[in-house]
Amino acid sequence: MMDLDRERLAALGAVVTEGSFDAAARQLHVTPSAISQRIRALELAVGRVLVTRGRPVRATPSGAILVRAARQMEAIAADAIHALSVDTPAGAVTVPLAVNADSLATWLLPALAGLADVVVALHREDQDRTADLLREGLVWAAVTASPDPVPGCRVEPLGTMRYHACAAPDFARRHFPDGVERAALATAPVVNYDRDDRLQDRFLELRVGVPPLPPRHYVPSSEAFVTAVRLGMGWGMVPDLQARDLPKGCLTVLDPEGAVDVALYWAQPRRSTPTLERVAAAVRTAARRELG
Repeated sequence: MMDLDRERLAALGAVVTEGSFDAAARQLHVTPSAISQRIRALELAVGRVLVTRGRPVRATPSGAILVRAARQMEAIAADAIHALSVDTPAGAVTVPLAVNADSLATWLLPALAGLADVVVALHREDQDRTADLLREGLVWAAVTASPDPVPGCRVEPLGTMRYHACAAPDFARRHFPDGVERAALATAPVVNYDRDDRLQDRFLELRVGVPPLPPRHYVPSSEAFVTAVRLGMGWGMVPDLQARDLPKGCLTVLDPEGAVDVALYWAQPRRSTPTLERVAAAVRTAARRELG
């Protein structure tokens, strides 16, 4: 019978989360050699290589399965300790979640703020990649754009975030005097969140088919992204949820009919815990209210 020793699983989870054997050792208050021995013993027990020993250390597909198992065991233990009223350093259950930047900047935090005895550890990632963190076992649940379930997890729709191409009024007059035409879109600067941000290209594809290659700024912060658009650095896809709270007239919608919708989903393990179910319920309630 396969021996899935709890200390070995904890070492695996720490190495993948922290990205190195040294950092995992500091987290677990043991030596790097002890971490290495536990990982090796676990690999021998399951007959698989579980991590790629690079910078950072990453889980192999087999390792990711065990990291997810370790996370579920941690969640169950944390809930049991909390239910027994055993004192813990934080006094609450810590729930790691993956979330896209625009949800984090708009509707998600108010949903989490009312949860008593829950501490959230948020991992910010592009909505197309948050499910990867769940797949790798780094988080307990994720707000994701992928409807495809991670093995061992269930997925349910949350709603849709709608985006419009926006620009500062002066920028719109200067770069789009005759409207949103292909020639203007090819030269007008664009603001992207980062190099994984496809929203602007999706708008360009809707408008002109094969997207042109305009100059691009990269501003990896939801709030700073909107500020860059407001300052006239370029046009960008701004969430309606974010635009509604801005001063009236500070942005011009370039194409009112050209919305880009991003469907969002909640993904979590099928075997859940009471604490995670409380978090999920709060997220669902907020999503129904804000995302429709």
